[in-house]
Amino acid sequence: MPRALIERAIEAAGWAPSPHGRQPWRFSIVESIERRSALADAMAVSWREQLALDGQDAETIELRLRKSRERMLDASLLIIPCLYLDELDRYPDPERQEAERLMAIQSFGAAIQNLLLSLQASGLDAGWMCAPLFCPDLVREELGLAEGLIPHAMIPVGYAAKEPVRRPRRTLDQLIVDWS
Repeated sequence: MPRALIERAIEAAGWAPSPHGRQPWRFSIVESIERRSALADAMAVSWREQLALDGQDAETIELRLRKSRERMLDASLLIIPCLYLDELDRYPDPERQEAERLMAIQSFGAAIQNLLLSLQASGLDAGWMCAPLFCPDLVREELGLAEGLIPHAMIPVGYAAKEPVRRPRRTLDQLIVDWS
């Protein structure tokens, strides 16, 4: 995997709009198969418990865990986008502080989309997995990330072995609810 393509994608992420230009995101790149395997193992423990709480049967849980592990290990590398709130503006009232946090999260999504579009334009395949949202402390600890970094996503990156199956999308009639 050419490092320059990943760096270009992260640079593209940096051009996403952000509150006050703060760019409240950072990225951890996990290329080592040993680190990816350890992360998959650690996350599987948490995910197994959560899927059981959802009432999923053991066979379904193991299938989902196997597929998730395959995505993590079959990729050339993982990009772990982390929300970083430490440098946001601070306000004395909770309403504006919450708005600042929400703007950071919105811009974080735009940064990830820029990253994904850049990867795709470079001929790479990538997907957006939200698993770290459900165990950010575990991911942070497993990767040795600083306390202020909040892992929100995991992007497996590689070259597609085949054309991925895409979920259907809503039609324009369903997406546009008003045009006045």
